[in-house]
Amino acid sequence: MTESNPLLIDSPLPYQFPPFDKIRNQHFGPAIEQGMREQLAEVDAIAGNPEPPTFENTVVALERCGRLLGRTLRVFMNLASAHTSADIQALERDLAPKLAAHSDAISLNPALFARIDGVYQQRGSLALDPESDYLLQKLHKEFTRAGANLNEAGKNKLKELNARIATLRTTFEQNVLKEQNACGVRVSDRAELAGMSDAEIAASMDGDGYLIRLKNTTSHPSFTYLQNRGLRERIQKVSLARGSSGGEFDNRDVVLLLVRLRAERARLLGYANHAEYQTEEQTARTVEAVDRMLADIAERSVRNARREAAELQEQMSAELPGATLETWDWLYYAERVRQAKYAFDESELRPYLELNRVLVDGVFYAAERQFGITFRERHDLPVYLPDVQVYEVFDADGKPLAIFLADNYARPSKQGGAWNSAYIKQSRLLGTLPVVANHMNVQKPPEGEPTLLTWDEVVTLFHEFGHALHTMLSDVQYPKFSGTSVPRDFVEFPSQVNEMWTDWPEVLRNYARHYETGEPMPAAMLEKMEAAAKFNQGYKTTEYVAAALLDQAWHKLTPEQVPDDAVAFEQQALEKAGVALPYLPPRYRSFYFTHVFSGGYSAGYYSYIWAEVLDADAVAWFEENGGLTRANGDRLRTHVLSRGGSADSMTLYRAFAGRDPDSRALLARRGLDA
Repeated sequence: MTESNPLLIDSPLPYQFPPFDKIRNQHFGPAIEQGMREQLAEVDAIAGNPEPPTFENTVVALERCGRLLGRTLRVFMNLASAHTSADIQALERDLAPKLAAHSDAISLNPALFARIDGVYQQRGSLALDPESDYLLQKLHKEFTRAGANLNEAGKNKLKELNARIATLRTTFEQNVLKEQNACGVRVSDRAELAGMSDAEIAASMDGDGYLIRLKNTTSHPSFTYLQNRGLRERIQKVSLARGSSGGEFDNRDVVLLLVRLRAERARLLGYANHAEYQTEEQTARTVEAVDRMLADIAERSVRNARREAAELQEQMSAELPGATLETWDWLYYAERVRQAKYAFDESELRPYLELNRVLVDGVFYAAERQFGITFRERHDLPVYLPDVQVYEVFDADGKPLAIFLADNYARPSKQGGAWNSAYIKQSRLLGTLPVVANHMNVQKPPEGEPTLLTWDEVVTLFHEFGHALHTMLSDVQYPKFSGTSVPRDFVEFPSQVNEMWTDWPEVLRNYARHYETGEPMPAAMLEKMEAAAKFNQGYKTTEYVAAALLDQAWHKLTPEQVPDDAVAFEQQALEKAGVALPYLPPRYRSFYFTHVFSGGYSAGYYSYIWAEVLDADAVAWFEENGGLTRANGDRLRTHVLSRGGSADSMTLYRAFAGRDPDSRALLARRGLDA
């Protein structure tokens, strides 16, 4: 079995890099089952140890166990998101309740918790180093929050709820991906695509016509330039109807049941609702703190959005007398107004934003300047698809630091959006260095054509690499704290800070060059872009905040408050929050909101803007202290990036910035301070 299944042994490749060339779908099930058996045996040995509980024989022993299961699941889950298949999806559905039950078998093991509690009660006399002491506190809290103190009936009920929730999350995610692949908008007449570039049109060819594939968000980027209003309307209506119009991919009942089960679980564990349960361990601490922030920003952003809408309506009326601004018109007319106001057409930027140049001469260059790290592309390590690029990363002293994978192109087997993930986590205890991957959904051009990015895609490339830096620069003892293993509302802070280098003059000059001539982006073009930066922020902020408020509304419900009609509840929640603008839908409707109904952001989508408060304040700190320097990068690395989750997040932030964050920097950035 070991000889025929490469997942059952540590990879012999450098950094324990997954042997993708040898892994087959049929290997995952047996390796995961074996991994669960091994981990339970290890846990039983810890729980049944006849020696008195100590930090070493209980807490450290737990950190060492489950390695087979952990490494196999990381490969499986990454491929389930990045390159899925019918076999992988079937296995996902089968494994979801089993993995939930496996987790419960550990967290609800009374003998194991008794030993953890025994060590915890000795805290004052153990003289642990700070990271070890924090690990003990976190572990004890995790077991308590996972139901360790429940009676037997309560534990059985919790196991049932966890299994059902895990299954529903998988169902939701698979429904979204399947529908996204199945419901693109078909176009037979090329003339309808007026406004799209020749390369984009060529990339959308499908048989004897064209296929506009949907994005994971409500609005579609093509709305900025698609001239055919009828086609924009078709795309928007198909997008808005996803998951809520009947058929095999309908997620309405999935959402209702998932919300109710989460609320039941929260009550069982002693919390008023799922939002309260989730927020307790975040930097926000309370639902009330989240609500106050979102309400304040929503009021400001809606006020700006209404002013923007009036301006767009004026432009639209001049071109289409009697027409009313609709959701599918906003981005199109916003671009028209922006061009008129600032003489700036965003499409002019694209020839200067070739993907590989942005990655190597922009993203990597900024990291080299900050941290002294260097990158070397490797072609000797196997990948799951030819488009995936592999780089070895070296520290300033030349020592190997990490492996970085760049998986940038969209495909039907890949979930929407952009994300960072780890195949191997850094840990001094286990002697492992990180293998980390960034994923994008850039439209792949026809063979021989350059991949030219939008400005938003460039920002996203820098953003996701901020997560990768958090993972690669981790320097912790225990795997529990490695890299991005931090509160959900802090994890976006390093990634959003890294966005600042996108238009930092030194960095921009290095990568923004015309793909044909090599000429740098004209300064006047950049000046126009910067002048237009706050334009349309009412729309962008309201779109985001509306989705965050929806997330909060669903997860503040008690089981009895869960409605029968998911669509009606969604509309009522938006109206109650004051963000139900007829021409501005939320960034995600509930029924394709994978962040919160299948991902890890339930009651936590607010995290992006919460972290942006820290990010904007940190950007101000960088500007006050000399910008892109090794000294500043090393300070961020020392106090934040290298520490992972090994200390309280706000303590880490204060150590870096020397102050509490000030929200005024965020409001000014988004033009919401007036």
